Amino acid sequence: MNSVFTVLRSTLYSLLQIIITPLYFLIILAAFPLPPIRRYRITSGWAHIMMFLLRLICGIRYRVIGTEHIPTVPSIVLSKHQSAWETIAFQQIFPPQVWVLKKELLRVPFFGWGLALTNPIAIDRSSRKAALKQIVEQGKDRLKQGFWIIVFPEGTRIAPGKKGKYGIGGAWLGTHTGAPVVPVAHNAGEFWGKDSFLKLPGTITVSIGPPINPAEMEPGDLNARVESWIEAEMVLIGGRAAIM
Repeated sequence: MNSVFTVLRSTLYSLLQIIITPLYFLIILAAFPLPPIRRYRITSGWAHIMMFLLRLICGIRYRVIGTEHIPTVPSIVLSKHQSAWETIAFQQIFPPQVWVLKKELLRVPFFGWGLALTNPIAIDRSSRKAALKQIVEQGKDRLKQGFWIIVFPEGTRIAPGKKGKYGIGGAWLGTHTGAPVVPVAHNAGEFWGKDSFLKLPGTITVSIGPPINPAEMEPGDLNARVESWIEAEMVLIGGRAAIM
């Protein structure tokens, strides 16, 4: 019976998302002439609506550990990537932000088109040297505008209990800008898995680590330090305690 309810709730959420997203895109288009930060505050309204629906319909909530570690200046977040959930929830947890992402995502109807209006750093991952140069150039610009930068070092969603290879891009950006680097772990994949239609009720844990000053650090050393903290934290917060 519980599994039937999960299917029904997940279906209702998906239907509402399909209806709301193109309608909200019209609001985003109207906000296009505004300055980047003001435009972001409007475009992120979509994420707040989706988070409300996830809580109301699917019973997915979250708790945050370590909010005291969030810097007061624009910073770089290097986060675990397990689910579509964090791409929505981080807009509620962290200050105005842009993401480093693969440029193919901008072609996704409505979602990708709206994403393109948020000033993302959209890279071509087939050209590593060019991508690193772009990340630094555009990253400096975004930080100067007051945006935080979200990077998923593993590059793709990784199943709970698994670990992907941590790419150097986020650490490279940190050492070349001097902005604080904030490691983040979470267990969202235990409730909303990669490519999964089902969204299981329960409370996701997001753990924010102490910011790292990248000054005088090599990108490889910074990357290894971030990876070590995130993976150790994943052991502590893993294990789904869903409300079935």
